[in-house]
Amino acid sequence: MSSNSFAYNEQSGGGEATELGQEATSTISPSGAFGLFSSDMKKNEDLKQMLESNKDSAKLDAMKRIVGMIAKGKNASELFPAVVKNVASKNIEIKKLVYVYLVRYAEEQQDLALLSISTFQRALKDPNQLIRASALRVLSSIRVPIIVPIMMLAIKEASADLSPYVRKNAAHAIQKLYSLDPEQKEMLIEIIEKLLKDKSTLVAGSVVMAFEEVCPDRIDLIHKNYRKLCNLLVDVEEWGQVVIIHMLTRYARTQFVSPWKQGDVLEDNEKDFYDSDEEQKEKADKRKRPYAMDPDHRLLIRNTKPLLQSRNAAVVMAVAQLYWHIAPKSEAGIISKSLVRLLRSSREVQYIVLQNIATMSIQRKGMFEPYLKSFYVRSTDPTMIKILKLEILTNLANEANISTLLREFQTYVKSQDKQFAAATIQTIGRCATSITEVSDTCLNGLVCLLSNRDEIVVAESVVVIKKLLQMQPMQHGEIIKHMAKLLDSITVPVARASILWLIGENCERVPKIAPDVLRKTAKSFTSEDDLVKLQILNLGAKLYLTNSKQTKLLTQYILNLGKYDQNYDIRDRTRFIRQLIVPNEKSGALSKYAKKIFLAQKPAPLLESPFKDRDHFQLGTLSHTLNTKATGYLELSNWPEVAPDPSVRNVEVIELAKEWTPAGKAKKENPDKKFYSESEEEEDSSESSSDSESESGSESGEDEEDDRSGDSAEDSGESGSEPEAGKGRAATRSRARGRGDSKDVDKEKENSKTSESSSGESSSIEESSSDSESESESESESESRKVTKEKEKKTKQERNPLTKDVSLLDLDDFNLVSTPVALPTPALSPSLIADLEGLNLSATSSVISVSTPVFVPGKTHVLLHRMSGKGLAAHYFFPRQPCIFGDKMVSVQITLNNTTDQKIENIHVGGKKLPMGMQMHVFNPIESLEPAGSITVSMGIDFCDSTQTASFQL
Repeated sequence: MSSNSFAYNEQSGGGEATELGQEATSTISPSGAFGLFSSDMKKNEDLKQMLESNKDSAKLDAMKRIVGMIAKGKNASELFPAVVKNVASKNIEIKKLVYVYLVRYAEEQQDLALLSISTFQRALKDPNQLIRASALRVLSSIRVPIIVPIMMLAIKEASADLSPYVRKNAAHAIQKLYSLDPEQKEMLIEIIEKLLKDKSTLVAGSVVMAFEEVCPDRIDLIHKNYRKLCNLLVDVEEWGQVVIIHMLTRYARTQFVSPWKQGDVLEDNEKDFYDSDEEQKEKADKRKRPYAMDPDHRLLIRNTKPLLQSRNAAVVMAVAQLYWHIAPKSEAGIISKSLVRLLRSSREVQYIVLQNIATMSIQRKGMFEPYLKSFYVRSTDPTMIKILKLEILTNLANEANISTLLREFQTYVKSQDKQFAAATIQTIGRCATSITEVSDTCLNGLVCLLSNRDEIVVAESVVVIKKLLQMQPMQHGEIIKHMAKLLDSITVPVARASILWLIGENCERVPKIAPDVLRKTAKSFTSEDDLVKLQILNLGAKLYLTNSKQTKLLTQYILNLGKYDQNYDIRDRTRFIRQLIVPNEKSGALSKYAKKIFLAQKPAPLLESPFKDRDHFQLGTLSHTLNTKATGYLELSNWPEVAPDPSVRNVEVIELAKEWTPAGKAKKENPDKKFYSESEEEEDSSESSSDSESESGSESGEDEEDDRSGDSAEDSGESGSEPEAGKGRAATRSRARGRGDSKDVDKEKENSKTSESSSGESSSIEESSSDSESESESESESESRKVTKEKEKKTKQERNPLTKDVSLLDLDDFNLVSTPVALPTPALSPSLIADLEGLNLSATSSVISVSTPVFVPGKTHVLLHRMSGKGLAAHYFFPRQPCIFGDKMVSVQITLNNTTDQKIENIHVGGKKLPMGMQMHVFNPIESLEPAGSITVSMGIDFCDSTQTASFQL
């Protein structure tokens, strides 16, 4: 009842008001007439007023209702000017909804959308990732060639965005831009290449979709990313999985050799008659050569297997087609269970899955035979599903199960669904031709069906019997006589035509019945269907040639009727037959052969599955479903005879690691030389476990570099004089710095930063944490492994390049670099390492001078500007190495520069004001610093996990 009243409301004039939430009826039509016309005139007036109000709550409410209208399929395009005014709203919720609206209508209202293009460009720099992404979507939805350069710039910037969500939208925009202006292809391919290297699972599916759209033939872009895509596959969203699997199926067919062919060669062991012994030996050698699957081929098959349990039918179907097209035949069997599970889904899913199973079951029956009962027809199935199930049952029929299937078919023939009953009869006919043991049983069953009350069943039976009799015409005169009697009662044209054709073909076997049938049909000739008329003409011609005494006049009568028929096909056929069979002076040489032409032996029809020729299309594609090539269909290539070079898929080892490879050998040769003292190494090993406190992400990585924004202290100069010793306080605290949205934050690593100011200015040495790339969500490595990796990169950087020695710890770290080459990882416990180090009696001094400069390429920050420090400039950075003053301390290196032309004397740390528990190890006083001189000193600070400031005088 409620649904009826709702529908009525929508149609009536007042319905618009309630639907769109117009508050006061009086404002809409003062006269009180609340008809169709008045409400149409002012339809969305209240929404426009709400959008123009000063209250954010009213605007938000209006936007929610407008988006609701769009969701219901109503046209809200006339509100475009009112909505677009709010595109620069400060309220993020309103902004998001405005962008949703604009994405929908920007293409229709291009001129108005172009007016606010500067707002979209500003929004691309918004701190909120959702706004940045939405702005890019709107920009790519305005399909005007003028803004192609702006779109291209926006996509380039977005592809390098820190948020994977924005990068994903950049990949979506690539396809839109390509369809708008295909000339941008080369530049877009560069962006696709860059995005393919992205480690985020959020981006992977979208960029592969862009790849498939823009440059599906550029397989070379996939080589380096192949293994990464295989490994990310399980974590990508479902629709991304479908796209990636289809692309990797095509890739595998071009890069690996066939896993099927070898099995066939092994079976072929008969000796050819003319082969010499040498040729025979060569063949034998070929056979003996075993097939070894490429590890990358195996990786793809192994990594897609878990997705057979996906809840998404499209993913299961995609994996099934991958196994079908590229897995060894012995392994493809596992997909059958998953496909049968999908038959519990909605009817649309069932339809597609059954079509694919029908194609598979023709070639490999064994896969689905165990699930035969899953394909039995249910009464609730729609006709299309029933017919597909019948198709599969026919494909799976063999001597073992045919009796069960025929009993099942008997029930189906009685179905109320006539189309399905007719399809079942055709199925019985196909079973009779494919399994000779039951052909007589099937034929007898079909003859019994001729007495069925249902006309369609009888007609279909006649057509199928005609095909069966064509295959074995000698034995069945009785059946033909029985069918001739049925001619009076059957009215379906196809069935009548089939009986007439059968009698014509076998007219010499039924010499008494055939002329009588011709007599009856001559009476009703004018009222027959065209198909039947053609067969009556054929029957007359055949009888004229075999039994002209009885039928000569009848045939001439029929030919005269046909001569004036309305259908030109029949008039044409009549003229042709008359010239051929009735001899006269004009008739040509062909009339001698008329009998041979009409009564030639006809080839028996092949009862084949309609799915037989579909296997050249990739399973699961639209082309396979339609059985015709759809636009955008990418064909699967044949397997290559020789596999292309597999090394193209190897990803280069990081350059740093290459430099250090010989160092490992050097370590073995000189085990007694060490870079660190023993005490340092022990600290190193203990530090590596609690590393996350003192380390940020490696600055040598490409992505992490732009992740970090350097904190530099702002110094203001004061009018102080003394050039020798400026005084300053350094405030130290640790804070967590989140980037972008809180959604992107996955893991946090502590990162220390220092800033100091001289001449009484206070600044701070800060220990701030910068979250790792949001891409790390997708990486399967644990946090500890990542920290170790970064530490390893740092320790390599801080080594003096001249020294070729590495400690055990370095080797341990080095092996953790994830490279495609499997390196043995030494599993040494920290205690064992300590013991090994203890055995090593090194001659080097264990004390390192505090002010020894250690050159580490790293990011430096301004600590003290030369203007504020009266010519003394200071820079600091974190060497990311264990602090030698204590294992709890963070090491800070400060570089002091004298930029004046005078000597600066007695540089030292004065009074310290430290909170409870905090400790600081200062550098030794520097007696003097020459003009233009520079010196690097080390300090150690134990923050004691505190957020308090540590103040000291310089």
